[in-house]
Amino acid sequence: MTTRPVPFRTPLPTALCGHNVLVLGGSSGIGLAAARLLAGSGARLHLVARDAPRLKAAAADLPDGTVATSWTADVTDETRLIEVFDRAGPLDHVLVTAGAAARAPLADADRERAHGAFDVRFWGGYAAARVAAERLPAGGSITLTSGIYTVRPVTGAAAAIASAAACEGLVRALAVELAARRVRVNAIRAGVVDTPPLRRRLKVAEAHPDEADAAVAAAGSHLPLGRYGTAEEAASAAVFVMANAYVTGSVVTVDGGQSLA
Repeated sequence: MTTRPVPFRTPLPTALCGHNVLVLGGSSGIGLAAARLLAGSGARLHLVARDAPRLKAAAADLPDGTVATSWTADVTDETRLIEVFDRAGPLDHVLVTAGAAARAPLADADRERAHGAFDVRFWGGYAAARVAAERLPAGGSITLTSGIYTVRPVTGAAAAIASAAACEGLVRALAVELAARRVRVNAIRAGVVDTPPLRRRLKVAEAHPDEADAAVAAAGSHLPLGRYGTAEEAASAAVFVMANAYVTGSVVTVDGGQSLA
């Protein structure tokens, strides 16, 4: 266990050049957007997701020259996570974006159904943190994701919201516990962003691209900034907390003011 201060480095994305970053949930949405931003910063990537074909397509879509490997794993399987972490080799940062919506009214969401939300987002993040904590160097980081519904709840999503709120509590507790190792722990509280799950919820996932874009634009027009955020805008916050070695125990909100609306 180290007693030295956390290493200093410039808090710019270029500080991540040459760093090894593992992204759990890296085949789409915020995870894939973060991978692209990290690739542009010169990081070496390890993408992890459950769906092998989608993961392969995501890895192939990274910028030319990106150093990346991909691994299939389920965040609920800690044994497999240990195997992936060990095969990936030395890591500097771990980002967990995997989550399960599990949206349903309380009357329809029995305990078994609610477990789905917690198993992926909370227990998946917990397992990833357990595996990562022993392997990260001083100055390394673990970043989880939550969402604005933790502070501005909506109906029909109690289990999903509770699991996201639990992640925020976990982040604060682990930031204190892992501080002695100089390992940082943060969360990104994203607003509703334009990702495949949103388009499925709006029932435009299969629509013509122009029609789908118009439907998403219309749905987000009432928000303070007049639109939903992009996956890249949410992902940039994850890149920020990785790059800035003086950020820990923080829940960084990127929601375009949605939590104020």
